[in-house]
Amino acid sequence: MSHIVTISTQVRDPVALSAACSRLSLPLPTVGTAKLFTTEATGHCIQLPKWRYPVVCHLETGQLSYDNYEGRWGDQQYLNRLVQAYAVEKTLLEARRAGHSVVEQALEDGSVKLTMQTGGAA
Repeated sequence: MSHIVTISTQVRDPVALSAACSRLSLPLPTVGTAKLFTTEATGHCIQLPKWRYPVVCHLETGQLSYDNYEGRWGDQQYLNRLVQAYAVEKTLLEARRAGHSVVEQALEDGSVKLTMQTGGAA
C-alpha cells in the first residue's frame, strides 16, 4: 500500500542540518550571533551563496531568521533548497533509525521523491 506525505519543515536537528549543508556543498553551520541588517539573531548560522546576511536556525523553535530584502540581498531559491535538503536528510535519518530503507529520486521540477520500505528492503 502506498502513502503520499507532505512535510512541513521546522529545522530542529543539528545532525540533519549539517547533512543538508554537506549535501548542498555549503559550509557547515556555526553556532553564534549573526548580524541581520538592523538586528541580530543567535543560533546555527549558515551562509548561503550570494546572500549578504546568513540564515540563522533556532533549533529550539524550528524557526529561521534571515534578511534577504525580498530577494535583493539573497535569492530565495537558495533558502528553499536548504529547507528541502534539511527535510530530506531528517526524513532519511528518522526512517533509517526506525529500520526502514529509503530510495531517493530527484524529480524534474526540483522536488524530491522518497520511497520508504518497512523492514529494511527497498
